[in-house]
Amino acid sequence: MLLDMVKDPRDLKGFTIKELDELAREIRQIILEVVSQRGGHLAPSLGVVELTLALHYVFDAPRDKIVWDVGHQAYAHKLITGRRKRFHTLRQYGGLSGFPRPDESPYDAFAVGHSSTSISAALGMAVARDLSGGDHKVVAIIGDGSMTAGMAFEGLNHAGHLDRDLVVILNDNEMCISPTKGALSHYLSRRLADPGYLRFRDEVKRLVLGKPGGDVLLGAIKKLEESVKGFFTPGILFEELGFKYVGPVRGHHLGELIDTLEGVKRTREPILVHVLTRKGKGYGPAEKEPHRFHGVGPFSVRTGEPVKTPGKSYTQVFGETLVKLGQGDERIVAITAAMPDGTGLTPFAQRFPERFFDVGIAEQHAVTFAAGLASQGMRPVVAVYSTFLQRAYDQIIHDVALQNLPVTFALDRGGLVGADGPTHHGAFDLSYLRCVPNMVVMAPAHGEELARMLATALEWDGPAALRYPRSRAPRAEVPEELVPLEVGRGELLKEGDDLVMVVAGHLLGEAEKAVEILEEKGIAAALINARFVKPLDEELILEWASRTGRVVTLEENSLLGGFGSAVLELLAAREVLVPVLNLGLPDSFVTHGSQEELRRELGLAPSSLAHRVEEWLSRGQERVVYLVG
Repeated sequence: MLLDMVKDPRDLKGFTIKELDELAREIRQIILEVVSQRGGHLAPSLGVVELTLALHYVFDAPRDKIVWDVGHQAYAHKLITGRRKRFHTLRQYGGLSGFPRPDESPYDAFAVGHSSTSISAALGMAVARDLSGGDHKVVAIIGDGSMTAGMAFEGLNHAGHLDRDLVVILNDNEMCISPTKGALSHYLSRRLADPGYLRFRDEVKRLVLGKPGGDVLLGAIKKLEESVKGFFTPGILFEELGFKYVGPVRGHHLGELIDTLEGVKRTREPILVHVLTRKGKGYGPAEKEPHRFHGVGPFSVRTGEPVKTPGKSYTQVFGETLVKLGQGDERIVAITAAMPDGTGLTPFAQRFPERFFDVGIAEQHAVTFAAGLASQGMRPVVAVYSTFLQRAYDQIIHDVALQNLPVTFALDRGGLVGADGPTHHGAFDLSYLRCVPNMVVMAPAHGEELARMLATALEWDGPAALRYPRSRAPRAEVPEELVPLEVGRGELLKEGDDLVMVVAGHLLGEAEKAVEILEEKGIAAALINARFVKPLDEELILEWASRTGRVVTLEENSLLGGFGSAVLELLAAREVLVPVLNLGLPDSFVTHGSQEELRRELGLAPSSLAHRVEEWLSRGQERVVYLVG
């Protein structure tokens, strides 16, 4: 295999175009084989193989900085930067991350996982280079989907204003932007990136500036160039932001890519290269349904069908429940930030297209858009991954909670997500939401409870959030009658004299098993399903804290400011000073791996929970409060 000859990107420079084309085919096959077994971001990575090879062929990483946006496209990059032998460990515990990480390789210039950060980060690197007297290139690669986020345009605007040597590659895989295509635009693109043309343009600028009428002549030349490009290409927007626009360039034509980038490499100004790619390139099912193959679990390469796991997910329960509630209430509106499939909203979108809105990768806008809807009597549901809602925190506080508007936040991927790792774990939502005034925060322990909590939130006259995990849901059938819960009421599941374990959310199953293990050892634990993180069921928690004299809290959220902290605050405020053991996520970023592996490592598996409680009891505490990570 040609790939075996590539120890680092410098080896590419001796390859012919024909050999690079063959190498691209080999890389696609390896990506397909590994992702079909391990899961991951398939279609985005298949779409940028030639672009990745051209970038490393022309530029000199790691001296030149290559900054990937999100990192969904970085698998080919990993394969040619010294990680070929470990690629089979992709997204596995102890293996390669699914995203660029500087601690994994010097070729990963910046850690990413959320979208639309590349331009801002690359601009910072370019300014640092200039301040320190360097002369290397900085290149940001951003997808057209990521260009829907405001942060990308903030970065473009600032970069154009600073007029620094910066290259932005817009990877347009036809998901959002639809430029004019055709032979003439391809020809024009190559001419505009030609080093001879760029030198000619700069020479004309040098000759006419300072001469009588030079400004007028230069302005006329610039307008003529912009008019030609504006007629044939979509680049006028970027020119107005201060970037020299080059493109569209065919993203699967290595000769054209390399010629264009060689010309761009010689520039010393902000320049945007518009590259046309096909998401899922080289694998028929992914080309046909790029959304479905954006992020996948294990699947059959032959058929493209996923390897089914039994049961229904929390996400599916949410989607089914929202459709059912939407049938009876025309005020219900569903909003997603470019994740209709991932958040389970596709059935709602199909059933009620006029009440479904995909705002693109723009969580801030999604939340304030929802606030506007709620202010006029609608009942909007913002379905979003827990980790992505962090980007709209000001809007949650200022635009929703301050006005006490009835916006429902459905937080998917709450807790440990598994193989996507620290950028995607929903580790902080209980902490960052429960401190917001007017906010009701719920955590279901099973599918039926999720359905009833969604009904509760949509009936509540104020902001409400429910967070649930990326996993199969026990008791996953949506009830025929969706009776809302009483806000702030928990559920006593088991009585016991030695301690009370209070659980927030989906770890209730682990807690039930841990309580059984403790029972076998003669330790009688009461068990409470909290249901509400805010407001707490104060009466129930205080009663059983006083009865047993010991409290254990359990959550899959950061212990700092989370559910356990809320219980501690309650006990302290009521002067019920009993020993407390808080169990949850540590004050550190959790690595990637399966949820089961991570829970074992963090002491959140049933046997580990029972052992930690038993050990805690054996220490014979005095009547003081403990915090244990």
